[in-house]
Amino acid sequence: MQPPRILFRRLLLLRSPNYKSHRAVRSFTRHTNLASRGRPQIPFLSVPLARNQQFRYLTTERKRWLVYEVYLGFKYVVYFWAIAGFSLVGYFSIQQEWLERKYPTPHEWNFLTRLRFRLAKWAPERTDLPHIDWVLAGNYVKNVLGRLEDVKVEGAGLVPIQAEGGVSAYDITTKDEPWRRGYYEALMLSAKAAEHLDDQVVDKTRGLVFPRDQILGPSNPDPTPIAHGSPSAPHEKDCERAYETPEAFYQKILATKGFTSKQKMDAGLEYASWLDFKGLFDASESMYEWALALATESSLPSPPPYDPQSYVLQDSTRAPSANILNTLTALATHKARAGDVATALPILISILRARRSLPYPQPTSLSSADPEEPHSSPWTLQNMTGIAKRLITPPAYPPPPADGTAPPVRDAKELCEEAGLNLYIGEIIFAASSSSSSRSSREDGLAWTREGVDLAEEQLHKLNNSTDDDTVAKKTCRECLNSGLENWQTMVARLAREEEKEAKEPAKAAAGSWLAGLWGDGKGESVKGRWAAEEGVVRERMRRAMEVLEESETPKAGFGSLFWA
Repeated sequence: MQPPRILFRRLLLLRSPNYKSHRAVRSFTRHTNLASRGRPQIPFLSVPLARNQQFRYLTTERKRWLVYEVYLGFKYVVYFWAIAGFSLVGYFSIQQEWLERKYPTPHEWNFLTRLRFRLAKWAPERTDLPHIDWVLAGNYVKNVLGRLEDVKVEGAGLVPIQAEGGVSAYDITTKDEPWRRGYYEALMLSAKAAEHLDDQVVDKTRGLVFPRDQILGPSNPDPTPIAHGSPSAPHEKDCERAYETPEAFYQKILATKGFTSKQKMDAGLEYASWLDFKGLFDASESMYEWALALATESSLPSPPPYDPQSYVLQDSTRAPSANILNTLTALATHKARAGDVATALPILISILRARRSLPYPQPTSLSSADPEEPHSSPWTLQNMTGIAKRLITPPAYPPPPADGTAPPVRDAKELCEEAGLNLYIGEIIFAASSSSSSRSSREDGLAWTREGVDLAEEQLHKLNNSTDDDTVAKKTCRECLNSGLENWQTMVARLAREEEKEAKEPAKAAAGSWLAGLWGDGKGESVKGRWAAEEGVVRERMRRAMEVLEESETPKAGFGSLFWA
């Protein structure tokens, strides 16, 4: 036991603040502030402080991780662009397959020629655009014509010829029929685009197309304002025609050797219609007569079935050809536009009489040796083989159409043509009747119009319920039904206005008499007249017809519709 003095001294030393400095502590590391007093600390077991970080940022593990991340990102980018590229290629392939089935092109043409011709024919019928881009269609078909007439591309074997009037054309008799037909369709599409771009100019400095009435220059002192957000108006010195004239393409078709008489006749009728639109009635009538001469070539040396002076079809035992019927109809409408109603009406009535005397088509009977049995399931071997064949093999180019030299049969399309004749006759009779004449003639014109609407709607109903997909007949019936309903509505509205005006005149006369004050103000109650009531009938008929029109435009349903245009 230690004495009390020593114990007291030690307690004072422990309570002193400098006691630690007097102790000799031996440390094994530099980090004495983190060293434990219970065990020794060695360097590789100590935790480095933040102020003394001395380690490698790019370790082997981090290098491997960074390389893997870069590889993974590159792989995902490649996958994404590969999927996007394959999707675009697939979409383009399916689109071109669909366009080829809807707008066939000759197989002997090159890929680029066929591609641009399909796009040119599709442009006027696109539904994904607010309006038809005729500039795009014209540029495409101009490129197609340049390739077809280039000896180094598609025009091998073409012989240039110089026709009357300095028209440059070609002799294409050495080419196959599909090539000639495709060349004809390209020229006709170019003429149609030129008609729509006849009043357009292109700004050479910017390459933009504008209407002619918007250019700034001496020839247009009062230009039409530019729409908001559109480019600024061009100057006259910087502008030129956006496209060639329609006459250049029509005359080229008429001068080309190798086209059929029907092709030249159709081009002549379109050319005459364009001349009618421009107000050149004399030149238009000469072109109609030339087209009629082409249509009559098939009946030579027999006399034509119409009167050469009045163009009225004469009663005969032989039926007129389809070319004669179509040409005479166009000639009659031309005379009606020119104001010669007395000549146009007998021609149209004689054509209608001839069409009603045409024979009906013979029903097609299936051969008893090879009957076609209906299949209840679409997944049969025959159906699957047909789908695979349509997917693998390219669609065949359609055969040439009829030349029009034979009389037509009274099928759905011809019945819709009859409905169109009824509309022509009704419109001519109604328009030729002045307001001062008797109302019976106007009612006759309205009756012809009603008959045409009924016939067109009936045929469109039958076509919608039929298994045969006659696209041409449906299009003819739709156009006829739309035109008939518009004419009917216009006629009835005009008669209703006249009826209301006639009803107000006696009321105004009665209102001025002294007896009107005894019985009231003289206004009376408005009574709904006959034509005002028929306006409601026309509106209801148009609503019902819209259902038929929408039904006719409904696409096919089912998996097989993917392989049909």
